[in-house]
Amino acid sequence: MKVDSHQHFWNLDKVSYPWLVPSYGPIYRTFEAPELEPLLKAAGIDKTVIVQAMNSYEDTDYMLETAANYEWVAGVVGWVPLNLPDEAAAKLEAYTLNPYFKGIRHLIHEEQDPDWVVRDDVIEGLKVLAGFGLTFDVVAVFPNHLKHVPTLAEKVPNLKMVIDHLAKPPIQAKQMEPWAGQLARAAEYPQVYAKVSGLNTAAGEGWSADDLQPYIDFAMKHFGAERLMFGSDWPVANLAGDYAQVWEETNKALAAFSPSEREAVLGGTAVKFYNL
Repeated sequence: MKVDSHQHFWNLDKVSYPWLVPSYGPIYRTFEAPELEPLLKAAGIDKTVIVQAMNSYEDTDYMLETAANYEWVAGVVGWVPLNLPDEAAAKLEAYTLNPYFKGIRHLIHEEQDPDWVVRDDVIEGLKVLAGFGLTFDVVAVFPNHLKHVPTLAEKVPNLKMVIDHLAKPPIQAKQMEPWAGQLARAAEYPQVYAKVSGLNTAAGEGWSADDLQPYIDFAMKHFGAERLMFGSDWPVANLAGDYAQVWEETNKALAAFSPSEREAVLGGTAVKFYNL
């Protein structure tokens, strides 16, 4: 089974997305399932995971409603207020009744405090999340957040986490450190996974598989295929290419790996991690 473990939808008429401003150009509009469907078919993708685009219940409810209407959606990564553990627990009681609800994410890179995710109240919220057996997507935009992953892994050891977009490595600058050292440190914890996603926008215009290769190879060496999963990051991907290009170039970058390793990254890992 081929799985896109990281895609978004947003409807500007239904939900408020304060971060999405006109300067985002081509992605400053509504993107919904009928637009993605032919792109998935063309790539041979069987299932997707919709990931939150706003810290709001409205966004989560909209994603769950979409999931119920499209058989190719296998899961939803929603949102609850981690900094309000009691409210988070009450909402999770309700959300976990929905079979599509698989985990949560918070736009930590939009918080003023770069250390927000390791605050005591947030750690308590993550413990609540782990208690429900749900997963946490870490928006670890380099260089502010990746360093916190080992702290989270030690403070909430039973929480399964996935680092979105390999924490946005400095591909455009063609640098490895200090990103590589921090990613390797995070990979030491078996409950930490990572997404091979969003790398095209980190690479910038005119990118190809060759630009992504060193970063994917490094992640493969430290996480192994069983803890890496492909994601398109559509429609954000449209800022530097399109769905087909992301799929094709990622496949080229994975070409040297064994069939079983490629199968894991392109679907198997996501199925296990999110319990799809």
